[in-house]
Amino acid sequence: MALSLRDIKAPIAQEMTDFEKKFRASMKSNVLLLDKIMTYIVKRKGKQMRPMFVFLSAGTCGSISESTYRGASLIELLHTATLVHDDVVDDANYRRGFFSVNALWKNKIAVLVGDYLLSRGLLLSVDNGDYDLLKIVSEAVREMSEGELLQMEKARKLDITEEVYYDIIKQKTASLIASCCAVGAASSGNINGTIEKMKLFGEKVGMAFQIKDDLFDYGNEQIGKPLGIDIKEKKMTLPLIYALQHADRGDKRKVINTIKNHSDKPKKVKEVIDFVKKSGGIEYATEVMNTFYNEALDILNQFEDSIYRTSLSQLVQYTIERNK
Repeated sequence: MALSLRDIKAPIAQEMTDFEKKFRASMKSNVLLLDKIMTYIVKRKGKQMRPMFVFLSAGTCGSISESTYRGASLIELLHTATLVHDDVVDDANYRRGFFSVNALWKNKIAVLVGDYLLSRGLLLSVDNGDYDLLKIVSEAVREMSEGELLQMEKARKLDITEEVYYDIIKQKTASLIASCCAVGAASSGNINGTIEKMKLFGEKVGMAFQIKDDLFDYGNEQIGKPLGIDIKEKKMTLPLIYALQHADRGDKRKVINTIKNHSDKPKKVKEVIDFVKKSGGIEYATEVMNTFYNEALDILNQFEDSIYRTSLSQLVQYTIERNK
Protein backbone atom coordinates (compact mmCIF):
# COMPACT_ATOMS: atom_id res chain seq x y z
CA MET A 1 0.00 0.00 0.00
CA ALA A 2 1.27 3.45 -0.93
CA LEU A 3 2.50 5.63 1.90
CA SER A 4 0.55 8.82 2.55
CA LEU A 5 2.16 12.02 3.81
CA ARG A 6 -0.47 12.13 6.56
CA ASP A 7 0.71 8.78 7.97
CA ILE A 8 4.37 9.74 7.66
CA LYS A 9 3.66 13.03 9.45
CA ALA A 10 1.90 11.32 12.40
CA PRO A 11 4.75 11.58 14.99
CA ILE A 12 5.08 15.33 14.31
CA ALA A 13 1.43 16.17 13.50
CA GLN A 14 1.08 18.56 16.45
CA GLU A 15 4.46 20.16 15.79
CA MET A 16 3.51 20.78 12.15
CA THR A 17 0.22 22.42 13.21
CA ASP A 18 2.09 24.64 15.69
CA PHE A 19 4.71 25.39 13.05
CA GLU A 20 2.05 26.66 10.62
CA LYS A 21 0.91 29.23 13.22
CA LYS A 22 4.46 30.31 14.07
CA PHE A 23 5.40 30.54 10.40
CA ARG A 24 2.37 32.71 9.61
CA ALA A 25 3.31 35.00 12.49
CA SER A 26 6.87 35.30 11.17
CA MET A 27 5.53 36.61 7.84
CA LYS A 28 3.24 39.32 9.27
CA SER A 29 3.73 42.90 8.13
CA ASN A 30 2.16 46.28 8.92
CA VAL A 31 2.27 47.19 5.24
CA LEU A 32 -1.15 46.22 3.88
CA LEU A 33 0.05 45.21 0.39
CA LEU A 34 2.88 43.11 1.82
CA ASP A 35 0.58 41.40 4.31
CA LYS A 36 -1.85 40.57 1.50
CA ILE A 37 0.96 38.97 -0.55
CA MET A 38 2.30 37.06 2.49
CA THR A 39 -1.21 35.65 3.11
CA TYR A 40 -1.37 34.56 -0.53
CA ILE A 41 2.05 32.84 -0.30
CA VAL A 42 1.11 30.98 2.91
CA LYS A 43 -2.20 29.77 1.41
CA ARG A 44 -0.56 28.16 -1.61
CA LYS A 45 2.22 26.32 0.22
CA GLY A 46 2.87 22.79 -1.02
CA LYS A 47 3.33 19.49 0.80
CA GLN A 48 5.52 21.03 3.53
CA MET A 49 8.16 18.36 3.03
CA ARG A 50 11.03 20.67 4.03
CA PRO A 51 9.68 21.37 7.54
CA MET A 52 8.93 17.66 7.87
CA PHE A 53 12.59 16.86 7.18
CA VAL A 54 13.61 19.41 9.84
CA PHE A 55 11.28 18.10 12.58
CA LEU A 56 11.84 14.41 11.87
CA SER A 57 15.62 14.93 11.78
CA ALA A 58 15.49 16.75 15.14
CA GLY A 59 13.43 13.92 16.64
CA THR A 60 15.80 11.30 15.21
CA CYS A 61 18.89 13.05 16.62
CA GLY A 62 17.56 14.15 20.01
CA SER A 63 14.54 16.30 20.76
CA ILE A 64 12.39 18.93 19.06
CA SER A 65 12.86 22.40 20.59
CA GLU A 66 11.89 26.03 19.96
CA SER A 67 15.10 26.24 17.95
CA THR A 68 13.70 23.52 15.63
CA TYR A 69 10.64 25.67 14.87
CA ARG A 70 12.85 28.67 14.09
CA GLY A 71 15.12 26.53 11.91
CA ALA A 72 12.14 25.24 9.89
CA SER A 73 10.82 28.82 9.53
CA LEU A 74 14.24 30.06 8.45
CA ILE A 75 14.45 27.44 5.70
CA GLU A 76 10.90 28.20 4.50
CA LEU A 77 11.51 31.97 4.50
CA LEU A 78 14.81 31.81 2.62
CA HIS A 79 13.61 29.13 0.22
CA THR A 80 10.36 31.00 -0.53
CA ALA A 81 12.46 34.12 -1.22
CA THR A 82 14.50 32.20 -3.80
CA LEU A 83 11.32 30.84 -5.44
CA VAL A 84 9.77 34.31 -5.74
CA HIS A 85 12.99 35.61 -7.31
CA ASP A 86 13.21 32.51 -9.57
CA ASP A 87 9.74 33.22 -10.97
CA VAL A 88 10.86 36.75 -11.88
CA VAL A 89 14.04 35.47 -13.54
CA ASP A 90 12.13 32.75 -15.44
CA ASP A 91 9.24 35.09 -16.27
CA ALA A 92 7.00 32.33 -14.88
CA ASN A 93 3.29 33.01 -14.42
CA TYR A 94 2.52 29.90 -12.39
CA ARG A 95 3.93 28.11 -9.36
CA ARG A 96 2.31 24.81 -8.27
CA GLY A 97 -0.79 25.56 -10.34
CA PHE A 98 -1.31 29.00 -8.79
CA PHE A 99 -0.43 32.40 -10.20
CA SER A 100 3.10 33.46 -9.24
CA VAL A 101 3.65 36.64 -7.21
CA ASN A 102 5.13 38.42 -10.25
CA ALA A 103 2.14 37.43 -12.41
CA LEU A 104 -0.28 39.06 -9.96
CA TRP A 105 1.76 42.00 -8.66
CA LYS A 106 4.49 42.55 -11.31
CA ASN A 107 8.26 42.03 -11.14
CA LYS A 108 9.31 45.01 -9.03
CA ILE A 109 6.95 44.07 -6.20
CA ALA A 110 7.96 40.39 -6.47
CA VAL A 111 11.67 41.24 -6.12
CA LEU A 112 10.95 43.41 -3.07
CA VAL A 113 8.80 40.63 -1.56
CA GLY A 114 11.71 38.20 -2.01
CA ASP A 115 14.02 40.70 -0.28
CA TYR A 116 11.52 41.06 2.56
CA LEU A 117 11.31 37.29 3.08
CA LEU A 118 15.10 37.07 3.08
CA SER A 119 15.38 39.81 5.72
CA ARG A 120 12.71 38.15 7.91
CA GLY A 121 14.70 34.92 7.86
CA LEU A 122 17.96 36.68 8.72
CA LEU A 123 16.37 38.63 11.58
CA LEU A 124 14.61 35.55 12.97
CA SER A 125 18.02 33.90 13.37
CA VAL A 126 19.97 36.97 14.53
CA ASP A 127 17.34 38.02 17.10
CA ASN A 128 17.45 34.55 18.67
CA GLY A 129 21.19 33.95 18.34
CA ASP A 130 20.69 30.97 15.98
CA TYR A 131 23.94 31.67 14.15
CA ASP A 132 24.69 27.98 13.61
CA LEU A 133 21.35 27.49 11.84
CA LEU A 134 21.80 30.68 9.82
CA LYS A 135 25.22 29.47 8.63
CA ILE A 136 23.81 26.10 7.49
CA VAL A 137 20.93 27.65 5.54
CA SER A 138 22.96 30.54 4.08
CA GLU A 139 25.48 28.03 2.70
CA ALA A 140 22.61 26.12 1.07
CA VAL A 141 21.23 29.28 -0.58
CA ARG A 142 24.71 30.10 -1.90
CA GLU A 143 25.08 26.58 -3.29
CA MET A 144 21.63 26.70 -4.90
CA SER A 145 22.53 29.94 -6.70
CA GLU A 146 25.88 28.53 -7.86
CA GLY A 147 24.22 25.33 -9.08
CA GLU A 148 21.64 27.27 -11.07
CA LEU A 149 24.34 29.43 -12.68
CA LEU A 150 26.51 26.38 -13.44
CA GLN A 151 23.55 24.73 -15.18
CA MET A 152 22.86 27.88 -17.22
CA GLU A 153 26.52 28.14 -18.23
CA LYS A 154 26.62 24.51 -19.37
CA ALA A 155 23.19 24.58 -21.07
CA ARG A 156 24.52 26.90 -23.77
CA LYS A 157 26.94 24.26 -25.03
CA LEU A 158 24.98 21.13 -24.03
CA ASP A 159 28.27 19.58 -22.95
CA ILE A 160 27.34 18.38 -19.46
CA THR A 161 29.14 15.23 -18.32
CA GLU A 162 27.70 12.91 -15.70
CA GLU A 163 30.17 14.31 -13.16
CA VAL A 164 29.13 17.93 -13.83
CA TYR A 165 25.46 16.90 -13.67
CA TYR A 166 26.01 15.49 -10.16
CA ASP A 167 27.72 18.74 -9.14
CA ILE A 168 24.74 20.73 -10.43
CA ILE A 169 22.02 18.70 -8.68
CA LYS A 170 24.08 18.47 -5.49
CA GLN A 171 24.09 22.26 -5.34
CA LYS A 172 20.69 23.01 -6.85
CA THR A 173 18.51 20.45 -5.06
CA ALA A 174 20.42 18.29 -2.61
CA SER A 175 21.92 21.23 -0.68
CA LEU A 176 18.46 22.37 0.47
CA ILE A 177 17.32 18.96 1.75
CA ALA A 178 20.78 18.51 3.32
CA SER A 179 20.33 21.84 5.14
CA CYS A 180 16.86 20.77 6.41
CA CYS A 181 18.36 17.65 7.98
CA ALA A 182 21.43 19.50 9.32
CA VAL A 183 19.24 22.23 10.86
CA GLY A 184 17.07 19.57 12.52
CA ALA A 185 20.17 17.90 13.97
CA ALA A 186 21.70 21.21 15.11
CA SER A 187 18.48 22.20 16.88
CA SER A 188 18.06 18.85 18.67
CA GLY A 189 20.70 19.40 21.34
CA ASN A 190 22.39 16.08 20.51
CA ILE A 191 25.42 17.34 18.56
CA ASN A 192 28.43 14.95 18.70
CA GLY A 193 28.99 14.62 14.93
CA THR A 194 25.31 14.15 14.09
CA ILE A 195 25.04 17.40 12.09
CA GLU A 196 27.49 16.27 9.41
CA LYS A 197 25.97 12.80 9.33
CA MET A 198 22.44 14.16 8.89
CA LYS A 199 23.66 16.63 6.28
CA LEU A 200 25.15 13.78 4.24
CA PHE A 201 21.92 11.79 4.66
CA GLY A 202 19.91 14.76 3.33
CA GLU A 203 22.31 15.21 0.43
CA LYS A 204 21.82 11.59 -0.67
CA VAL A 205 18.03 12.02 -0.40
CA GLY A 206 18.24 15.22 -2.47
CA MET A 207 20.24 13.50 -5.21
CA ALA A 208 17.66 10.69 -5.42
CA PHE A 209 14.82 13.26 -5.34
CA GLN A 210 16.22 15.23 -8.28
CA ILE A 211 16.85 12.13 -10.42
CA LYS A 212 13.23 11.11 -9.75
CA ASP A 213 12.22 14.56 -11.02
CA ASP A 214 14.34 14.04 -14.14
CA LEU A 215 12.58 10.75 -14.81
CA PHE A 216 9.17 12.46 -14.86
CA ASP A 217 10.26 14.13 -18.10
CA TYR A 218 10.35 10.76 -19.86
CA GLY A 219 7.17 9.46 -18.21
CA ASN A 220 5.84 5.96 -18.52
CA GLU A 221 3.03 4.06 -16.79
CA GLN A 222 4.87 4.12 -13.47
CA ILE A 223 6.07 7.69 -13.59
CA GLY A 224 3.44 9.82 -15.28
CA LYS A 225 2.82 11.31 -18.70
CA PRO A 226 5.74 12.29 -20.97
CA LEU A 227 6.14 16.03 -20.60
CA GLY A 228 9.54 16.70 -22.12
CA ILE A 229 9.79 20.02 -20.27
CA ASP A 230 13.51 19.62 -19.50
CA ILE A 231 14.21 18.94 -23.18
CA LYS A 232 12.21 22.01 -24.21
CA GLU A 233 14.23 24.07 -21.74
CA LYS A 234 17.49 22.50 -23.02
CA LYS A 235 18.28 20.99 -19.60
CA MET A 236 20.68 18.06 -19.70
CA THR A 237 19.45 15.43 -17.24
CA LEU A 238 20.87 12.01 -16.33
CA PRO A 239 18.79 9.83 -18.72
CA LEU A 240 19.77 12.06 -21.66
CA ILE A 241 23.43 12.36 -20.62
CA TYR A 242 23.70 8.57 -20.39
CA ALA A 243 21.99 8.09 -23.78
CA LEU A 244 24.34 10.59 -25.48
CA GLN A 245 27.42 9.02 -23.85
CA HIS A 246 26.49 5.66 -25.39
CA ALA A 247 25.39 6.92 -28.81
CA ASP A 248 27.50 6.87 -31.97
CA ARG A 249 28.79 10.19 -33.27
CA GLY A 250 26.05 10.62 -35.89
CA ASP A 251 23.15 10.03 -33.49
CA LYS A 252 24.77 12.24 -30.87
CA ARG A 253 25.15 15.13 -33.32
CA LYS A 254 21.56 14.71 -34.53
CA VAL A 255 20.06 14.67 -31.01
CA ILE A 256 22.10 17.68 -29.84
CA ASN A 257 21.05 19.58 -32.97
CA THR A 258 17.40 18.71 -32.27
CA ILE A 259 17.63 19.98 -28.68
CA LYS A 260 19.46 23.16 -29.72
CA ASN A 261 17.26 24.11 -32.66
CA HIS A 262 13.96 22.22 -32.54
CA SER A 263 13.10 21.72 -28.85
CA ASP A 264 9.96 23.83 -29.31
CA LYS A 265 8.42 21.20 -31.62
CA PRO A 266 6.50 18.42 -29.77
CA LYS A 267 7.25 15.87 -32.50
CA LYS A 268 11.01 16.51 -32.20
CA VAL A 269 10.86 16.37 -28.38
CA LYS A 270 9.16 12.96 -28.67
CA GLU A 271 12.01 11.78 -30.93
CA VAL A 272 14.51 12.69 -28.19
CA ILE A 273 12.39 10.91 -25.56
CA ASP A 274 12.25 7.77 -27.72
CA PHE A 275 16.01 7.93 -28.30
CA VAL A 276 16.67 8.11 -24.53
CA LYS A 277 14.28 5.21 -23.82
CA LYS A 278 15.89 2.97 -26.48
CA SER A 279 19.38 3.78 -25.15
CA GLY A 280 18.63 2.49 -21.62
CA GLY A 281 18.80 5.98 -20.10
CA ILE A 282 15.69 5.45 -17.97
CA GLU A 283 16.96 2.18 -16.47
CA TYR A 284 20.38 3.67 -15.77
CA ALA A 285 18.97 6.79 -14.04
CA THR A 286 16.61 4.62 -11.97
CA GLU A 287 19.55 2.47 -10.88
CA VAL A 288 21.57 5.55 -9.83
CA MET A 289 18.54 6.97 -7.98
CA ASN A 290 18.15 3.71 -6.04
CA THR A 291 21.86 3.73 -5.16
CA PHE A 292 21.53 7.21 -3.58
CA TYR A 293 18.32 6.08 -1.85
CA ASN A 294 20.03 3.02 -0.32
CA GLU A 295 23.07 5.08 0.73
CA ALA A 296 20.73 7.50 2.52
CA LEU A 297 19.00 4.66 4.37
CA ASP A 298 22.39 3.17 5.39
CA ILE A 299 23.29 6.49 7.06
CA LEU A 300 19.87 6.83 8.70
CA ASN A 301 20.05 3.31 10.12
CA GLN A 302 23.12 4.34 12.13
CA PHE A 303 20.79 6.38 14.36
CA GLU A 304 18.85 4.90 17.26
CA ASP A 305 15.52 3.37 16.30
CA SER A 306 12.52 5.62 17.03
CA ILE A 307 9.15 6.68 15.59
CA TYR A 308 10.93 9.70 14.10
CA ARG A 309 13.54 7.59 12.36
CA THR A 310 10.84 5.30 10.97
CA SER A 311 8.88 8.27 9.59
CA LEU A 312 12.04 9.82 8.16
CA SER A 313 12.77 6.55 6.38
CA GLN A 314 9.20 6.52 5.02
CA LEU A 315 9.52 10.14 3.88
CA VAL A 316 12.62 9.20 1.88
CA GLN A 317 10.70 6.28 0.37
CA TYR A 318 7.85 8.64 -0.49
CA THR A 319 10.19 11.04 -2.35
CA ILE A 320 11.27 8.34 -4.80
CA GLU A 321 7.93 6.54 -5.14
CA ARG A 322 5.79 9.66 -5.72
CA ASN A 323 4.07 9.95 -9.08
CA LYS A 324 3.88 13.74 -9.27
